[in-house]
Amino acid sequence: MPAPTEQRRFRIAAIPADGVGVEVVAAGRAVLDALADASHGAFAFDWTELPWGCGYYEKTGRMMDPDGLETLRDFDAIYFGAVGWPTVPDHISLWGLRLAICQSFDQWANVRPVHFHPGVVSPLRKADHTELDWVVVRENSEGEYAGFGGRNLAGRGPGNEVALQTALFTEKGCERIMRFAFDLARTRPRRKVSSVTKSNAQQYGMVLWDEVFARVARDYPDVETESVLVDAMSAKFVLKPEDLSVVVASNLNADILSDLGSALAGSLGLAASANLNPERRFPSMFEPVHGSAPDIAGHGLANPIGAIGSAALMLDHLGLPDEAERLRKAIDATTGAGVLTRDVGGTATTDQVVAAVIERLGL
Repeated sequence: MPAPTEQRRFRIAAIPADGVGVEVVAAGRAVLDALADASHGAFAFDWTELPWGCGYYEKTGRMMDPDGLETLRDFDAIYFGAVGWPTVPDHISLWGLRLAICQSFDQWANVRPVHFHPGVVSPLRKADHTELDWVVVRENSEGEYAGFGGRNLAGRGPGNEVALQTALFTEKGCERIMRFAFDLARTRPRRKVSSVTKSNAQQYGMVLWDEVFARVARDYPDVETESVLVDAMSAKFVLKPEDLSVVVASNLNADILSDLGSALAGSLGLAASANLNPERRFPSMFEPVHGSAPDIAGHGLANPIGAIGSAALMLDHLGLPDEAERLRKAIDATTGAGVLTRDVGGTATTDQVVAAVIERLGL
């Protein structure tokens, strides 16, 4: 009789944070636990839910515990909801929690697939008859969101204050995200990397970006390449998206383009993402890209597909690619059957979508 397989247990920190983040994290956890329960003991999730976010800030003056990073350090992954609430300035909520985690844990590779789900109507007419599927790889640790700068000279009186926001580009930071993008392209049906830049107007950081891209590309002769200015790439997302496979861009440019891609796919509520520390020195974090949506929070109307898709990315990261693919197929089967929340033209509640995904997992 074969020896029983040792169960793999994954320690996951859940941070629902604010608004609909609470609902979609609960949705993703339900799906992941259903997968684990059906694995016949092959794997399981040990969840620790942390109460950080804007509500925590209003009670304590902090977005997270003073030793929050130490608390998170030993987890296998972080499952994040959404941050932000009308009573807390956005720059405080973002820098106090999400960006604090991303930067402190050097989660330098942000991966945002742009996936067109069956049954979801895209505003792109081309999507009705053309297979579209690409991924945006975002430099996630420096660039325009490095946090360098300041505000000064307010003492000179009204109208005299000066604000500086400095973008940081390092050769190391550019090279590692580009190699990540090229390696990803080698796993896709079309081996192509599109670099997004604005070097005609930003003659220092973006020219460095272009030079590093040209150098790195020489190490990947089997991968097709192009360099496109960000404004032209915005147009390409709309006019010629079938020509895209992997798009690599700086922190700000990729942030904007990935949201455009998700909107073209039908809704930001569908969009998944991963914040990766590829060296695995620190835990990586997985989150939907939508906001906290205060207007619908607590009403059971939030679209959980982005969070469930992020859970699939987490499964890939944890070494469970078969389960990740199974989950992605269940998501597509759910949308294809017309089980859709109202942001994509349906009437289903959050819980109804979750139940439909679990049913289509065949558990």
